[in-house]
Amino acid sequence: MEIIADTTDFFLTRETAVAIGKFDGIHIGHRRLLNEIGAGKKKELSTCVFTFDPPPSVVFGTGDGRELTTRQEKRVLFERMGVDILIEYPLNKESAAVSPEFFVRDILARRMNARLIAAGEDVSFGDKGLGNAKLLESMAKECCFEVKLIDKVKLDDCEISSTLVRKQIELGNMPLAEKLLGMPYTIMGRVEHGKRLGRTIGMPTINVLPPASKLLPPNGVYASITQIDGKEYGGVTNIGTKPTVSTDQVIGVETNLFDYEEDAYGKHIKVKLLHFIRPEMKFESIEALSKQMESDAQFSKSMLML
Repeated sequence: MEIIADTTDFFLTRETAVAIGKFDGIHIGHRRLLNEIGAGKKKELSTCVFTFDPPPSVVFGTGDGRELTTRQEKRVLFERMGVDILIEYPLNKESAAVSPEFFVRDILARRMNARLIAAGEDVSFGDKGLGNAKLLESMAKECCFEVKLIDKVKLDDCEISSTLVRKQIELGNMPLAEKLLGMPYTIMGRVEHGKRLGRTIGMPTINVLPPASKLLPPNGVYASITQIDGKEYGGVTNIGTKPTVSTDQVIGVETNLFDYEEDAYGKHIKVKLLHFIRPEMKFESIEALSKQMESDAQFSKSMLML
């Protein structure tokens, strides 16, 4: 996958099928957009995703800065979904102030060589977000592209959105979040060295420190599946500060894997959170913590049917 980032100076020679969106979370509504541009391959169009980096919520201060999917996670997911080109268009006050017509003519039609554009019916772009689906359709003939507008996807009569996914993550409702996303909520990262306490009590763990921008569910223990080197392992994951053994306030993601005995340090992994088990808590002793960890592991195995 070709990635164009940190520049507004680019020009695609290949004709493209473009999906426009924020793509926070890449939920099943976003996947509809990607399916639409994927169909463009039958017309020998390269599939292209256009999104802003940083997100509008960060630039304009309309959110808390936390993302369902980090920049690196988006790259991994888009490549896995077969996207040919990813454009992470720099968003600042200057680039956000271009007229909607300029955005369509210069960026979509000229620079991106778009022949098919897929977007949600609520798409907005250009100065003050005044560009919309109606404008795309009105300029389609002039700019020689086709427009595919996607209705909101619903689950149980509820419109799927990044806001809805975010709410479920914040509640720790991982099964519903998985339905909305079309995949388990995943934390990707590089395995870091921990304090190795788990080894001393017979339950070694691997540790990931997610970026501050990553939205995490409530501190607690989760049944999880972790992917390492293309293989998946069941396990139990603790999200939090480990108050029994540490006074640090840094939130980490610590996973005890079942049936994994190799050295994972330095490897890039994916931790898929499937079920909330219990809140994080402080125990009176290491022995009490060890006993609870064993109980958590057995409960996770039963939930994962291992």
